Amino acid sequence: MKLFYKQYGTSGKPLFILHGIFGMLDNWHNIAKQLAENGYTVYTIDARNHGQSPHSAEMSYQLMAEDVIALANDLGYETFTLMGHSMGGKTAMWTAHQFGNRIEKLILVDIAPVLYKAGHLTYFEAFENIPWHTLTTRKQIDESLMQYEKEMGVRLFLAKNIDRNDAGSFSVKCNIVDIKKAYLEIIDKLQFSNVYEGETCFILGEKSHYLKVEDKPYILQYFPKAKFETISNAGHWVHAENPCEFLEKLNIFL
Repeated sequence: MKLFYKQYGTSGKPLFILHGIFGMLDNWHNIAKQLAENGYTVYTIDARNHGQSPHSAEMSYQLMAEDVIALANDLGYETFTLMGHSMGGKTAMWTAHQFGNRIEKLILVDIAPVLYKAGHLTYFEAFENIPWHTLTTRKQIDESLMQYEKEMGVRLFLAKNIDRNDAGSFSVKCNIVDIKKAYLEIIDKLQFSNVYEGETCFILGEKSHYLKVEDKPYILQYFPKAKFETISNAGHWVHAENPCEFLEKLNIFL
């Protein structure tokens, strides 16, 4: 699969960024721009079934890892630094597990390789049940999402998946049907069989509960060089909620 991507910078070591479920490469625009100014060639990437990447009935961490490697091959990179948030973080971990010799450094943003509760079911309902084709303005989109999500920032994040189609009406851009089919694997625990020996950094949000103290022994078993950094005044969307401190600690690691 040929993933859609955006490049920032033209010189420096390559750094790939993977977004989370229902996300897209634009979520990382500001961070990617800063990293490029710091001397990296940055690639923000739409995962399969998300953003402008192709849709597929098949979706698994193995396939998404292979998608990343295929993109690196197309771009001519033997090795690269890989960063992923949430679902993208699990994809990054699995890529390092399967293709460890290709990953120079690994950054995981507010995610652990563990089983999570099904916390996105309300969003699936919103995407499936709201009559998007009857709406005419972005304001109506936000009002429709209010019954499913109270927090404005999350609604804005979800609304990025709603776009005008060829007929001129609104529709869901991501492949919600097949993302839903893959959802149990997306939230499931990653079962590793070998160790990634490269430098690894887990960057956590102080207000988030996605990575707990009890998760660290399992992480260190398979990522023995893992470091853990906590970003103050930030929840799960660490890079958006406290970008200055996030970039500071990211740059120190890099």
